[in-house]
Amino acid sequence: MNHLIEQAGLQESIVCDSAGTGDYHIGSPPDERMTLAASQRGIILKGKARQFQVPDFEAFDLILAMDRENLRDILFLDATGKYGDKVRLMCDFATRHRIRDVPDPYYGGPEGFNQVIDLLLDACEGLLEYVMKTYSLPAKGKVQ
Repeated sequence: MNHLIEQAGLQESIVCDSAGTGDYHIGSPPDERMTLAASQRGIILKGKARQFQVPDFEAFDLILAMDRENLRDILFLDATGKYGDKVRLMCDFATRHRIRDVPDPYYGGPEGFNQVIDLLLDACEGLLEYVMKTYSLPAKGKVQ
């Protein structure tokens, strides 16, 4: 998503962060196999793993889960139900794929990572379009 935000020249207007629902991998860089799959598409993955925290509900306008299990885990942290309208599945924004849960590629081969990158690119393109329209943000660069 950050790659597309930068391409559109919207890094001053859109903040995108990533967090897992589990505490394993905290502080770790992106998986090497995912980094390779992304780099083959000209995308450089940055950052380190962190865990989703309750204050994230206030910090972000949208909270996107990769699958229904993570969606449930996130909503469980919203004890009052105040933020449910902010939480959605990432693939709700996909336009070319029908899959709604991002599959876990970690126990398969490189094809799983390629499939996930393709699925997430589709979803991120739709998400960027949604955010630009919802918040009336004109692209300053190339939008793909």
